[in-house]
Amino acid sequence: MPMHYYEKAQTEFKPPLLASSNVFLGDIFSSQKLDAEKPISCGLYRLEKGEPLVYTYAYHEMKIIIEGEFQITDETGRSVTARPGDVFHFGKGTDVSSSI
Repeated sequence: MPMHYYEKAQTEFKPPLLASSNVFLGDIFSSQKLDAEKPISCGLYRLEKGEPLVYTYAYHEMKIIIEGEFQITDETGRSVTARPGDVFHFGKGTDVSSSI
């Protein structure tokens, strides 16, 4: 099976609007059609100034911060300023709030 290559995805891929007028999320690739039992997806998320996003993960998720900063708080009250180079894991069922 050949590799999949997405040149300049960080700057060229524009994720669709997810919530409010300031939250964008979209998959660049998902292996769902290739392996429905254990798919892997990769996408981009963008949060702009505006309403906080309150979200409960219905799946396991990892995020790598590549640009900008935002505040993220989980249901335990732990709050972190996410910065470029940071990596987050959210287990299925995790409740978070994100804001700039």
